[in-house]
Amino acid sequence: MSERQREGEALSVAVITLNEADRLPACLASAADVADEMVVVDAGSTDQTRELARRAGAKVVVRSWEGFGQQKQFAVSQCRHHWVLVLDADERLSAEAAGEIASVLRQPRCAAYSLPRKNLFCGHWLRHGGWWPDRVVRLFDRRWARFSDRLVHESVIVDGPVGELAAPIVHLANRDLHHTLEKINRYSTAGARQMADHDQRASLMAAVAHGAWAFVHDYVLRRGMLDGGPGFVQAVCNAVNVFFKYAKCWEMRGRGTDGRSDVTGHMGAPSSAAAASSRTR
Repeated sequence: MSERQREGEALSVAVITLNEADRLPACLASAADVADEMVVVDAGSTDQTRELARRAGAKVVVRSWEGFGQQKQFAVSQCRHHWVLVLDADERLSAEAAGEIASVLRQPRCAAYSLPRKNLFCGHWLRHGGWWPDRVVRLFDRRWARFSDRLVHESVIVDGPVGELAAPIVHLANRDLHHTLEKINRYSTAGARQMADHDQRASLMAAVAHGAWAFVHDYVLRRGMLDGGPGFVQAVCNAVNVFFKYAKCWEMRGRGTDGRSDVTGHMGAPSSAAAASSRTR
């Protein structure tokens, strides 16, 4: 921590994890220069995630998985300082963003700040289809902000003004198509469970209609076509995800289950979604 930062607000960095040994060290290292404290809340990793977190100087707390919103809010509650930066294990704080955050914390003028995310889909930076600038509120004073309780696509609820930072978070959203299909399975199940919990109706016709609309929305209306092949693949993947979310909800309601036994926690996932879709990023 620099002398310059000691003159302003102290900052806690919070990350939730589950088997993120390959990605967590780079995440924590990217925030090390701006963090006064790092907190990792782990959902029961079987790899070296917790050991690597401690080696990086982070406080580690183990807590069973309760969904993205609750898990992140618990991580925030474990922080010592009022100002918190929340990152996912597959995110990296750019050097420019770290410098901008340090500058803002000298004299904060808002209750929270959003940052743009540079999303890399299978190694390609997507600039269209709703993937850029993909602003997310990640820096906030926890006395005036908290995470929603949503299982997926959680958001930060802020009681006060929200400022905008210019420098981005780099998000390694999907490693490859194999990884993408795994995320589609998890996220569509969690999304279906969330629909069932709110007594939302679903049918196969709705699954087809919503899936088709998600493709048109991303690829045509949000100009995902301008990202070439990767933009097309992303739009198809999102359409498949939306289709299975509705189809799984229809299946759950038909067999009288909420799908809880099928949902497994996975970190490094999206914290926001386009209005017409249910993204796996």
